[in-house]
Amino acid sequence: MPEYRLPIRVYIEDTDAGGIVYYVNYLKYFERARTELIRSLGVDKTAVMEDGSVFVVTSASINYHAPARLDDQLESVAEVVSIGAATIEFRQSVVRSGVELATGQVMVALTDGSSGKPKRMPKGLRELLTLSA
Repeated sequence: MPEYRLPIRVYIEDTDAGGIVYYVNYLKYFERARTELIRSLGVDKTAVMEDGSVFVVTSASINYHAPARLDDQLESVAEVVSIGAATIEFRQSVVRSGVELATGQVMVALTDGSSGKPKRMPKGLRELLTLSA
């Protein structure tokens, strides 16, 4: 399944009073990598939204292993683990020099933008996610 690695630089806005990356920012880094993975496959999320569909996170878990600090150069990694009728499961991590600082699993569902109910993923999107591995 496809994987994407997004370079991230830690800025002062990412850190807490202790000078380390604030814990919730790892979820933001995860989001950026997922978005860029989908974009790298040729999927335009704006077009998906204009079609009345929205990707939403339905579950997320994260484990923190070591802190990132101001000015660190990181990589946010997103890998597709499985694809359901309306869902995509991602394995994600934030790494520094090959060392995992945070790891997690994120489930994303395609939903109808009006009702919020799950919506079957278009065949073309499923094929892109499956065949680009």
